[in-house]
Amino acid sequence: MGKLKAEIQLSEHEYRRLTDFVSKGTHPAKLITRAKVILDLDINHGNRYSSMKAVGQNHSLSRTAVADIRNVYLELGVDGIVKRKRRKTPPVPPKVDGAVEAHLIALCCSDPPQGYGKWTVRLISERMVQLEIIESISHMTVQRTLKKLNLSLT
Repeated sequence: MGKLKAEIQLSEHEYRRLTDFVSKGTHPAKLITRAKVILDLDINHGNRYSSMKAVGQNHSLSRTAVADIRNVYLELGVDGIVKRKRRKTPPVPPKVDGAVEAHLIALCCSDPPQGYGKWTVRLISERMVQLEIIESISHMTVQRTLKKLNLSLT
């Protein structure tokens, strides 16, 4: 069994914060498990485990997962354990930015194509692609954008 390399020594305030987090309120199970792992690794408040493997077995985690949780705590402190990491950039950049929205508004305010009484979201999406304002756009994206901008085609 591998001994704990970086011992965790929680202050009274950190210990109370983690125990309250675990026992009070509604939190995601993953964050509660992480808090329990840190509490089990704490040597100031009765660590019962001799290795990260034993802590992992107690929480149905691998030794590597326990080491990762410990490293997050050592790097970021208690806030890194009880809060989810915020993503810096969205997974997919938005297609519709301010310039595309401006073209969309201008297109909606213009006269509809010949043979049509009014613009439809499908006509708008097709025309935006024809005018090469955007490479491709769904009629549902046009509808959501119009709703977000509080615009109506009627």
